[in-house]
Parts: sequence; structure tokens; C-alpha cells
Amino acid sequence: MNPLRIIFAGTPEFAAHALSALLVTAHQVVAVYTQPDRPAGRGQHLRASAVKTLALQHALPVLQPASLKSPEQHAQLRAYAADVLIVAAYGLLLPPAVLSIPRLGCLNIHASLLPRWRGAAPIQRAILAGDARTGITIMQMDEGLDTGDMLYKADCPITDDDTAEMLHDKLAVLGGAAIVQAVELLQKNALHGERQDAARATYAAKLRKEEAQLDWTQAAAQLARAVRAYNPFPIAYTRWQAQTLRVWQAQALNERSSAAPGTVIAATKDGIDVAAGDGVLRILRIQLPGGKPISAAEFVNARDLRGARLGGA
Repeated sequence: MNPLRIIFAGTPEFAAHALSALLVTAHQVVAVYTQPDRPAGRGQHLRASAVKTLALQHALPVLQPASLKSPEQHAQLRAYAADVLIVAAYGLLLPPAVLSIPRLGCLNIHASLLPRWRGAAPIQRAILAGDARTGITIMQMDEGLDTGDMLYKADCPITDDDTAEMLHDKLAVLGGAAIVQAVELLQKNALHGERQDAARATYAAKLRKEEAQLDWTQAAAQLARAVRAYNPFPIAYTRWQAQTLRVWQAQALNERSSAAPGTVIAATKDGIDVAAGDGVLRILRIQLPGGKPISAAEFVNARDLRGARLGGA
């Protein structure tokens, strides 16, 4: 069997893992599409995406159009005579005209077990919801938002310690392995689609900074999930003495408290224990404005927090 000709479209580190996995197969990546370079860092200098950096290391053609809507872009895609276009966190919509250009269509590497968590933030929403498992779905792309036929799945447990960053890294590796398996099956004409059950679909809305404010009337277990889900972005936070405290790490304790939600009931070297709507949340790592994340022990060393109230505007 002849190796497949692949166009790859992706931008961040998650996508770079998939591209790296494809590059060690017998198949040929003929072109790489990625987002235009963006200003980044304190100096706001233009920075190449992780996918672009990897593609250039392998001397692959790199294209960075602002959109794929023009006939000129479609003609350029056709010129590569690709068998399949593989998409992973690309960041641009593929118009219907693009979906039909590759001989075998377009495949997407999605970081959830579809139809659960269609949309922009499936990793964080899975943690927030308390899901026990998530995974990767290789999907045949159609005109909808993550609505195409499911072609291949690989699952992954979500542990009680997983932050969004940790789970992202696990799924990035899993995504690379899954797309390699899917492409092998595709080459053999053995990759068969399964329609999604729309009645079971859930939507993973894009993260908003304001949603990361901890609501102390919620259960401690939910607050602990929020801290993990919003790490490393946008980072859970609360208010204390007109300051914003960013909460990087916390755990729900198997304790009850009659104190009002948001009340600090203990502040020791073990952590800052805060009454929640149900249970107690222990803050383990925290950050003051302008400072670096520090342990709760360092934070309370020079501060008396007993009886303090967290939260508010």
C-alpha cells in the first residue's frame, strides 16, 4: 500500500505532539498549516507556534493564512494532492469547500469522548463536571461543531490530582498515538464511522476569566475541581482585604463546618482551611498580586487569617 499524503493543520503544543507522532510513520506530511505568529511575552515579540517550530525543524512547507475562505487558498490546498487533512487545535474554521478537497476528507483530533464535551474547552469542562474518564476522539469533520462521525477512540482516566495542564499533557500524547492508529486503519480502508448521539451531547464553552472566581457557597469538592480545572488558565481566585488571591492548589477535606461559607476556620503550615457551602476546602498554594505562587505555609507565616472572610467583589 502506498503511504498517505497528509496535510496537517494545528497550532499549540497539543497539536505538535500529533504532528511529531505522524512524522515517524511511513506516511508523508506534505504541508503544515498553522496560525499566524502572535505577539507574546513581556516584549510582545512575534512568536511562532509550537507546530510551526516543529515543522521548520523537519523542513516542511509551512502556511499561515489568516483564513481559508478564499478560492486562492482552496487552489493551494488542492495543489498538494493530499489524501487526508488532519486537524488538531488549529484555531481556524474549515469552510465546507475545504472539507471536500482531500480525497479521504478531514480528520479532527478532539480531546474528549464525543459526543460529550463538544467545543473549545473539553479538558477543563470534564474536570469541572467531575467526570471519571475522558479521552481522544478521532472524528470525520463535517460542517457542524464537533458533530462528525466518530472514527476512533482512546480513553484516559481523570485522577483526583489532575489539573487541566496535567490532563492536557496526557491527552496530547494519547492524541498522537490515536491519530497514528487511525491513519493506519484509514490506509487499509478499515476506519468506519459511528454517528454521534446528539441527545447525549454536552457543550464545552470557552473559558472566561470571571468564571474562575471561587463561589464559597458551592461544595468543597466542586471548588477543588475548579482549582484543578482552571490551572494553568485562568487560575481560580478569591478576594481578601480588597486583594485578589489566586489559588493554584487546593483539596477538599472530609470535614464539616458550621461557619459561614468563605470563613477561614484554620490557617496552619498544613494549609488554609475555608468553610464552603458543603464541607471545607484546604488551600495549599496561593499567589498575591505581583508575587509568585507560594505555599499556604509561607502565606500564613506572617499573617493572621483566623476568622477572616474570603470572597466578595
